[in-house]
Amino acid sequence: MTKNFFLALAVTISGFMTAQTTSESSASDFKFGAKAGYSLSNMKIFDDKLDSKSYFYAGFVVEKPVSSQVSIQAEALYTQIGGTDSLPLMQLTGNEVTNMGTVDFNYQFTQIQVPISVKYYFIPKFSASAGMNFGFNLSEKMKTDGIVNGTDSQDLVDYKTLNLFPFLGAEYKITDKFFVDARYNFNFFDTHKKGFETKIGFLQAGVGYRFN
Repeated sequence: MTKNFFLALAVTISGFMTAQTTSESSASDFKFGAKAGYSLSNMKIFDDKLDSKSYFYAGFVVEKPVSSQVSIQAEALYTQIGGTDSLPLMQLTGNEVTNMGTVDFNYQFTQIQVPISVKYYFIPKFSASAGMNFGFNLSEKMKTDGIVNGTDSQDLVDYKTLNLFPFLGAEYKITDKFFVDARYNFNFFDTHKKGFETKIGFLQAGVGYRFN
């Protein structure tokens, strides 16, 4: 998983750097940085809304201005989204059903995300953005805090490898190097391939540093 993450980041960064070197006049406008923060996701299976899941995200960001107020931004992030649920565990003994307590279910979709957005600067320090987040699943698992069917972890099946999350966001530059940003990724698209309707939306908020 870690090797795939850094390979994806290297390919993404290399592509943007190659594109920049082909145009000397625009090379000075190219911005590259790193960012990290907090992610809070909400998952819904059919009409059943699961409890929210907290995680982190971290990765790299590149930005290319196309005018004094508009720029294009792309990122490569590592994160995990999903949801949690708590259900009663029942055991059949003879003709009797025994309540064994509750079991916590943790749905985990580990992803490399590639958000691409258009940013509009209202003032030099503050911008709003809109775009599409392309989430590539590295793994899809459900983990429990107890043994269920002989295991506490199992792979989820028939989920899409590529997931699409439209988003809106905003960024504020604290200095020329440091910035804070936040965005909400909407759950408009089903992440399951075979009718087990599953939708995930998530908030991301964090800090970043631009190297140039």
